[in-house]
Amino acid sequence: MSALLKITERLPPPDAPGLREIVLSYAERARSRLRAVLEDGTEVGLFLPRGTQLRGGDGLLAENGEIIRVRAAVEPLYRVTAGPDASDPAFALLRAAYHLGNRHVPLALSPGELLLEPDPVLRDMLLGLDMLVIECATAFEPEAGAYGGGHRHDHDEHAGSVGELLSQQAHARTAIDMATLQFHR
Repeated sequence: MSALLKITERLPPPDAPGLREIVLSYAERARSRLRAVLEDGTEVGLFLPRGTQLRGGDGLLAENGEIIRVRAAVEPLYRVTAGPDASDPAFALLRAAYHLGNRHVPLALSPGELLLEPDPVLRDMLLGLDMLVIECATAFEPEAGAYGGGHRHDHDEHAGSVGELLSQQAHARTAIDMATLQFHR
């Protein structure tokens, strides 16, 4: 039995051909600690900084100096498009994206369609919005978000991304400014 190959750093997508690959689902690419197997059967352990989100094509640096390429796994998804009776398909899709975003659902966006992980409750909601929901299988690369990471709340165990902190501070200032606002003529 060979030793576990320890991976400690994410790299930009490497250009080098012939690299060994690790195939990971969206959920696995969101984990900073993971035991997995490369396509050639080599066992690896991911020991990445907390909060690291991997994307298909990223490079990974192993302790031995080897670079490994991440490949997004093909997984079951819902492909959502405007229903055939939509008078304005773009608006129908925008409306569906709004409702999914309001529920903090990870979404992959492309012209004319949304991709999301299967959820029967969300499927029913989308059908109720007259959307067409088709089961498919493809790699899932959802939007990273405006601040490049996941959404958190103050009460989350590991809250504290810079973008979220700046947003909280801006909203706190706005509330204070509104409370002390004086009108001048």
